[in-house]
Amino acid sequence: MDLKGDLKIASVQFENASGNKSHNLSIIRRLVGDAAARGCHVVAFHECCITGYTHASHLSRPELLALAEPVPSGTSTQALIAIAAEHHVVVMAGLFERDDDADHIYNTYVCVDGSGLMARFRKLHPFISRFLSSGSEYVVFDLLGWKAGILICYDNNVVENVRATALLGAEIIFAPHVTMCTPSTRPGAGFVDPKLWEMRERDPTSLKAEFDGLKGRQWLMKWLPARAYDNAVYVVFSNPIGMDDGQLKNGCSMILDPFGDVLDECKKLGEDMAVALCTRDKLEAAGGHRYRKARRPHLYAGIIGNSHNAELKVAWMGTNQKPGPSREGSF
Repeated sequence: MDLKGDLKIASVQFENASGNKSHNLSIIRRLVGDAAARGCHVVAFHECCITGYTHASHLSRPELLALAEPVPSGTSTQALIAIAAEHHVVVMAGLFERDDDADHIYNTYVCVDGSGLMARFRKLHPFISRFLSSGSEYVVFDLLGWKAGILICYDNNVVENVRATALLGAEIIFAPHVTMCTPSTRPGAGFVDPKLWEMRERDPTSLKAEFDGLKGRQWLMKWLPARAYDNAVYVVFSNPIGMDDGQLKNGCSMILDPFGDVLDECKKLGEDMAVALCTRDKLEAAGGHRYRKARRPHLYAGIIGNSHNAELKVAWMGTNQKPGPSREGSF
């Protein structure tokens, strides 16, 4: 299926179960069916939605290796391919991947259709476990007549990654996350009390106030629209809702257009999907297209390309990490 025209995309949120791949895949299968029934061509889920994410911080290397799978031969990727074939859609989802020699473990996001693997991206800036290796290449691929890229969670906070992916031709950037509702040095950040999740039906107001405030959506909207606007790309943001290990996440999955406007956004305190139509006319009409044309790389190529000692600081984990080892070459 090669559409070349408008593309209807669903960005889904759900509460995954840590380490329970069969359970999570059953939810993914059901929600893909729902999205297909709404006429979607592509269905995108959050970072490590198949395996769970935050619990990896507690796992030993043997435990993480046991959870991880090869791609595309592993059971989970093959299950995604079967789901895509059943519903005649493209499915995008995340998991922990181990390479053929079991020497490296990656935080990986895959894109599949009914015929097999379309793209695989390994997170460039992993931090949830010291046993994870860093990916070291950008991925831009054909998606039903469009050009798509993938950046996982923290990768999107390093603005050079987004610009590089756009310059490589991406018209849509998929941004799977497990984010928000964690402590940080910024004002207003912090965990959200899990008791509010347990009381969400009795007291949705208190939970929504936390989810929509500086712990959640208000922080997201400080930067996410800029990634779409500055680069004149669609951004498909996917994030879990509910408990991920001991952390409560606020969902807020959404799709933004090249003007930085939110086309659709998940609002429910539970499973939900944002659905939006991507149209080509916005790609060149948006201001970011003009700004990219006006670039003068000779002014800053030497600055941006200077050697740099990379450090990854995540306040709530108390980490100061350098990127992990990788076998990948650069793009």
